[in-house]
Amino acid sequence: MAENILTAEQESKLRQPIDDYVGAIQEQINALRKDGTDQVIDIQSALDNLKRDKIYTAQEKETRRAQLQKELEQAKQVEAKNKEQISKLIADAEGYLKAHFDKDYFQAVAASCVQEKARAQAKYQAAVEQLNKTHQETVAKLTDPQEIKDEKYVHKNRLFDAKMQLAKDLQDVKDHRHAAFQHQYHLIDLLRMSRFTFAESAAQRWENYKYTFNARSFLLRNGLYLAIAVVFIALCFITPAVKGPNVQLLTVNNILNILQQASPRMFLALGVAGLILLAGTDLSIGRMVGMGMTAGTIVMHKGINTGGVFGHIFDFTGMPVVARVFLALLVCIVLCTIFTTIAGFFTAQFKMHPFISTMSTMLMIFGLATYSTKGVSFGGIESNIPDMIIPKLGAEGSTKFPTIILWAVAAVIIVWFIWNKTTFGKNLYAVGGNPEAASVSGISVFKVTMGAFVLAGILYGFGSWLECIRMSGSGSASYGQGWEMDAIAACVVGGVSFTGGIGKISGVVTGVFIFTALTYALTTLGIDANLQFIISGIIILVAVMLDCLKYVQKK
Repeated sequence: MAENILTAEQESKLRQPIDDYVGAIQEQINALRKDGTDQVIDIQSALDNLKRDKIYTAQEKETRRAQLQKELEQAKQVEAKNKEQISKLIADAEGYLKAHFDKDYFQAVAASCVQEKARAQAKYQAAVEQLNKTHQETVAKLTDPQEIKDEKYVHKNRLFDAKMQLAKDLQDVKDHRHAAFQHQYHLIDLLRMSRFTFAESAAQRWENYKYTFNARSFLLRNGLYLAIAVVFIALCFITPAVKGPNVQLLTVNNILNILQQASPRMFLALGVAGLILLAGTDLSIGRMVGMGMTAGTIVMHKGINTGGVFGHIFDFTGMPVVARVFLALLVCIVLCTIFTTIAGFFTAQFKMHPFISTMSTMLMIFGLATYSTKGVSFGGIESNIPDMIIPKLGAEGSTKFPTIILWAVAAVIIVWFIWNKTTFGKNLYAVGGNPEAASVSGISVFKVTMGAFVLAGILYGFGSWLECIRMSGSGSASYGQGWEMDAIAACVVGGVSFTGGIGKISGVVTGVFIFTALTYALTTLGIDANLQFIISGIIILVAVMLDCLKYVQKK
């Protein structure tokens, strides 16, 4: 095998004709671009700098700008004049690369790398055999137990060194092949000035993915998702076998039902995700939902309310339905935000753990809502409100699309923007990762913490309002019990780390869908609700375990 491995000189010799041919064309292109494209880029940069330059007076700036504009027009004329010739030269170089790079160079390097890999593994096996042989001979000569123990320790270290050498050799081979692959795109990059086609960009992304792929890291990130996917696929086959061929799990109608059920929960998960990002949590979510459902039903109730709040019977029937809908939304948001702000204040001001502050608000909310309403259900809301706010679109007799999903999509987009495109979002990650360092760098930990809790309250309010409309009311203070666990579990399964500062919106969305789909599938199959709790507990335990393993690996 060794005779097929290329030396550096042999590889350079294979690549030389390609570099010479394309290099000669590149020199011609550079000469044509010198007074054209290169000048256009330089002058445009100078114009941008001129706008920010405070040294010149307004008149001097205008004079300089006019001069640069004149030079820019001349450079663009040269660029336009040489454009066709440059395009022909680029096409010539790319045609040569297509015909010769893979056939005359890369295939030989790739084959050589295969041989190098085999040689490295054979070298490792030979080293291990020699170490084992030497170790056995040494141990046979020793009689003292301590000396034998020391020899075993030394032998173990030598085996580890040999393994590390193998890893280094394999990485060198991987680097060699990757560099050879990228050389073609380096040449194209110079020819086209970093303008790749979609296919070329995709090929580079795939190669980079393979180059950086690590099986252990991949399983730590995606192992749980793969396991759940396997379970869900198995349930898709088991359901018709148990319930009959007419009961199918993976249907359009079922998928829409899952998305519909997941939509209000998405708001809750997005809200608590920001708190988990700060290494916190929120135990009051379920009670927030109950409070919001009750308040929303009271405002949107069909007719005069049958129940009272502290003995007072509310009647909003004099208001237009649209006004009542938006008043209900405002009331839900205000109530939820008040209590998240209280919890946020104690967390931010007194460094109280969110577990305690939100547990306190959870008890306050439930006690207040139950005492004030005597725990009764307030019935249904106006029957036309669901069709007004979350109508189902589609022809009669066909599967209809529930527009409540669009509300969840909008929430995901807005929160993604806040997390990734605003200063507050960047500060959220910074405070979650290291609050002390964030504070030293000038970030107000108090404001960021309060902002996260206020945002959570707004999202809880929206979520409870949507759930009220989806369920057509029936508001009760006990509604939503246990929803905090579903929201927190969705975030954890989605990769939002309790260590703080780690998490993505896409992970939250995935987590919500996973739990909603799994619950729906198990319910369809007729699995007892108590057994579903066991399954959910196992999933959460595994998710947190994988998160801890990732954290330990980083440390």
